[in-house]
Amino acid sequence: MPNVVSNGIRIHYEEQGNGDPLILIMGLGAPGSRWKDHAAAYEKRFRCILMDNRGAGESDRPLGPYDTRTMADDTAGLMTALGIENARIAGISMGSAIAQELALSYPKKVRSLVLVSSWSRCDRYTQTVFEHFKNMRALASPADFTQLLQLWIASAPYYEEHFGEMVHDQTTAQEDYMPMDAFQAQSDACRVHNTFERLNMITAPTLLTVGDVDIFTPLRLTVEMHERMPASEMVVFKGFGHIHHWEDLARFNDVTTQFLLEN
Repeated sequence: MPNVVSNGIRIHYEEQGNGDPLILIMGLGAPGSRWKDHAAAYEKRFRCILMDNRGAGESDRPLGPYDTRTMADDTAGLMTALGIENARIAGISMGSAIAQELALSYPKKVRSLVLVSSWSRCDRYTQTVFEHFKNMRALASPADFTQLLQLWIASAPYYEEHFGEMVHDQTTAQEDYMPMDAFQAQSDACRVHNTFERLNMITAPTLLTVGDVDIFTPLRLTVEMHERMPASEMVVFKGFGHIHHWEDLARFNDVTTQFLLEN
């Protein structure tokens, strides 16, 4: 299992494919391996680095607090340890927040950005969502909490069409379940993330993707980012939710691969 020491902790990562490096940063509570359905397309063109954020997967789980700047430092340290001076960066949800801080703190390391289901600051609604997740994580069984997350991140038609898979994920949720303190630390990092006033300082070409029925990090949060990022373009996945990158996988992979090849 490949690991490096970055920012004082052990970061686990996986590699697949060849070509220019592409760093893939996953979201709240999930390991980097959740990128596998996208990396299967990206690996034909890029050297994909699928990293486990602090607290997730096989990486260390130090006590909190966490913030997205610290996790950006983790990512930068991983790149340095792997001898990667500059890379394309893609982040999903919390991973997109980390990617913003990476681009702001280490602009020379970032060639281009793909930010998926993103936000630059939490309004009262979104702050409450993250607080609710923390509270329910402490009270619910792994199966019940997984169901709660599924209902927040998937569109209703996708949940209906993949109901069997959803139930399976609920029944197996206990396996490799993230410790509560690590989940809560990641949730707090999401809640306090704020790059809104600095977004215009991100000069790397940026693709923002968002589902227009996302109730977790709603469309308006991506729209306000797009308006403040002069080098950005936005693609809206109509009828899809927070996990539009899985719900419309083939199109998502095509759209993002094309952007990455051009930038």
